Amino acid sequence: MSKLPDATSVRKADHPIETLFLKRWSPRALSGEHVSPQDLDRLFEAARWAPSTFNEQEWRFLYARRDTPTWPTFMSILAEANQAWCKNAGVLIVVLSKKTFTRNGKPNPVHTFDAGLSSMNLLLQAASMGLVGHGMAGFDREKARSDLKVPDDYAVEAMIAVGHHGNPNDLPEQMRAGEKPSDRKKIAEFTHEGAFAF
Repeated sequence: MSKLPDATSVRKADHPIETLFLKRWSPRALSGEHVSPQDLDRLFEAARWAPSTFNEQEWRFLYARRDTPTWPTFMSILAEANQAWCKNAGVLIVVLSKKTFTRNGKPNPVHTFDAGLSSMNLLLQAASMGLVGHGMAGFDREKARSDLKVPDDYAVEAMIAVGHHGNPNDLPEQMRAGEKPSDRKKIAEFTHEGAFAF
């Protein structure tokens, strides 16, 4: 099992925050090792405790473990560029959100936001465990809906690859240069007191 490189050696916060936020990044180099059922349960346990409007907990996670009958279906949903590196993931996850409130059937205006919060819990838990968690938009949502039999009342939000860190040299050549923790904008670039002024 390869150890995930320490992102805190290149990422520096401008203000004191928990180190876990700096440790979490999105590598593509994966080892092909399986993710244990126990580790997968820990990720979903973290996702479970996210906040949600009226405690709806409207997120849903469909997943496939490598070398199982469902794995090819999940792989086929990915964009070709993501298939090139996700083939070495231990688990592929499709994130869904329920678009209406269970309690009254009315539209839930924050179902996407809440599913994102739950997904972030999962990604932070992965980082704390030394696992790779990489969220993706590069997949066919309609194919996911069709192949995974997702009802119309659920939005197909994103996919997440989870696995153990691998060797960046095993990536397609065009991906290797980007295999490093990225920096972030300064606070002043995305916050403003009062009305919109960007």
